[in-house]
Amino acid sequence: IYYLSFSNKYSRLKIKDEIMALLKKKTLLSLGLLCCLPFSSPQAEDVLEEKNIGMDLARDLATEAIKACREKGYSVSAVVVDKNGIQRVALRDDFASRFTLQIAEDKANATIMSGLESGEFRAKRGDIRPELNHVNGILMMVGGVPIISGGARIGAIGASGAPGGERDEACVLEALTKLEDRLAF
Repeated sequence: IYYLSFSNKYSRLKIKDEIMALLKKKTLLSLGLLCCLPFSSPQAEDVLEEKNIGMDLARDLATEAIKACREKGYSVSAVVVDKNGIQRVALRDDFASRFTLQIAEDKANATIMSGLESGEFRAKRGDIRPELNHVNGILMMVGGVPIISGGARIGAIGASGAPGGERDEACVLEALTKLEDRLAF
């Protein structure tokens, strides 16, 4: 605050203009600093967005895996789980054993747990394979494959019933190849 005695009107206007200019500079400086501060909400991490497999794609992948094996003369089951290992679709071909459903799901879960094809995980972690086979819902056998969309793992598919896990896996890979246009986005 300025305490001045004003002798004329011109002096008062000049001082008033100087004070206004000084206030504008301080205001602009304050606004400039305010813009540099990070704006974050304390709840910003309370809500997460994530990619996950939808039911229609899960159903179509399981169907295509079964069809691929059927064309080769194998009767299999195919199970698709989401990125958290929760079953989305389970299909059993007409002559597949009921146990193939559980085995297919357990292969898919091994894939979710490791992020790798179940056969690759089995090969890399032979040191813990016997122990993992005792974990409920996980089976260290070939035939589970991750489902990747846009670089993110959105689920896994497992198949069981063909004579050998490599044949189960081949059917799953064929299904993924057939529907790859729906996965690439």
